[in-house]
Amino acid sequence: MPKGLSEQRSRVLWAQVWGLAFMQGAIALAWVIYGLYLVDLLTRFGFSRSLAVSLLVIENALAVLMEPLMGGLSDRLQHQLGSRFPLVMLGLVLAAGFFLSVPLMATSGLVGLRWLLPILMVVWALAMTVFRSPALSLLGQYAFDTQLPQAASVLTLVGGLAGAAGPLAGNFILSLGPTTAFAVGSAVLLAAALVLRRFHPDQSLFAQEPHLNGKHRRPLVRLPQLALVFMAGAGLTLGFRLMMQMFPTVLAGRFPNTPTGWIVGLLFLALAATAIPAGTLATRWGNVRAMTTGLVSMALVCAVAAVVPSVGVGVVVAIAFGAAFSLVSNGTIPFALSMVPAEKHGLGTGFYFGGAALASSLFALFAQRLEGQIFWMSLLGVLAFLAAAGCVVGSQRLRR
Repeated sequence: MPKGLSEQRSRVLWAQVWGLAFMQGAIALAWVIYGLYLVDLLTRFGFSRSLAVSLLVIENALAVLMEPLMGGLSDRLQHQLGSRFPLVMLGLVLAAGFFLSVPLMATSGLVGLRWLLPILMVVWALAMTVFRSPALSLLGQYAFDTQLPQAASVLTLVGGLAGAAGPLAGNFILSLGPTTAFAVGSAVLLAAALVLRRFHPDQSLFAQEPHLNGKHRRPLVRLPQLALVFMAGAGLTLGFRLMMQMFPTVLAGRFPNTPTGWIVGLLFLALAATAIPAGTLATRWGNVRAMTTGLVSMALVCAVAAVVPSVGVGVVVAIAFGAAFSLVSNGTIPFALSMVPAEKHGLGTGFYFGGAALASSLFALFAQRLEGQIFWMSLLGVLAFLAAAGCVVGSQRLRR
């Protein structure tokens, strides 16, 4: 490798990473806004509240297929055109447009065309899958090998701050009204596209790297590696979803006079605050050790969360879970990238998010049956986190 290129690839391209983090924050904010308004927009058009659950199941079930498909398509574009960026831009623009169309349809008064609303919601969710895996796989170009968790910590930082908007600023977002809130989310998605386009490096930077320019035979991808990535994404997401339903339920049941939203918000703030130190730690320890430590810690905290004896302990649980989650969140994309050759980074990332989508779909399907079942939610959460940890540890034998 030429000296100049070697020096460039030995460090993190921080401007590009921050651009990718902005996009990650835009995705998180869009889903926060969508989650806050989903039931309201459906019921004002005469739909039942149960349709919201059905939509989430359908959206995530389709994403199980769409995430790997779009990631694989971006790999093909990288091979043929030398860039996966056109697919990223297309997806961002489509997602921004469909996102704004949702409240416009809901407030249009066209009751005779009311079925267009849930269709638009599903189409928007599919548009989000067009660019997420291709975009986040770009992290493999912006940072190199052991620096990946440190670079990913910036994405965790921004994503954590955006995620805190739900529990901490939910009432404010609702006070804006659906049109304004969705317009803000759409504008942020478009801004993310512009920022990402502005800072994405010239492809000539990678032209001399054979694993990125596609001028050689494409390698085969082994199914066991992809299966571990898929199952790790499913385990982590299922455990997180169970924790996020159980923990507020426990707090509200035991401390009814205490506003629990700020404690849940503290979890996301702890995730953001510890992201950078956790990235530094993962760089020193290695990603597998850091992720395993984080997943086992999340399992332990999930067990403790079921028996929180006081508000003070609830605060400690929230901070501890957020800190442990930062070790894992920093490592998810690097883990997926490490399990496939560089020419298949989009596919590897897509399989991770496909597993996450499967877990989200199953959780939405069974969430109502689990409501109030603290013991079972805690137990399932612990098992899900430990299963994800097993996938990460097992990956060492299969890693290329």
